[in-house]
Amino acid sequence: MPSSSSSDLQEEEQEVLFEFVIILKGDPLGIQRLPDKFADFVAGNEPAALHLREPGCDCCLWPVDVLFDGCGNMYLHTGWEKFARYHDLEVGCVLTFSYLGDADMSVRVFDETRCRRHYHGDTDEEED
Repeated sequence: MPSSSSSDLQEEEQEVLFEFVIILKGDPLGIQRLPDKFADFVAGNEPAALHLREPGCDCCLWPVDVLFDGCGNMYLHTGWEKFARYHDLEVGCVLTFSYLGDADMSVRVFDETRCRRHYHGDTDEEED
């Protein structure tokens, strides 16, 4: 059985209130619509922004403004492009979002090969 990193174990100890997956199909730098079920989940307590972070990493928080349209759709807006550029997001990436409450959300990034990308604590490796 593979072992989990200590940062992932810390996240598992936190209660995840809601989880969802987004597959980037359009412009990864453009605003991103969040699932309707998540918008329904936060209805009545809509956050003005979400604080995105990598699981178990408190050193990098990415504040991203949230927009709601007149139909109840929820979008990641201002701040999303900065997050996407830093994480080198592209069409085909799969993102898993875990909502921890208080506008705190961890995001795992998987590339087009469906392998998880790690951004902190990795050793520098030469590119192929």
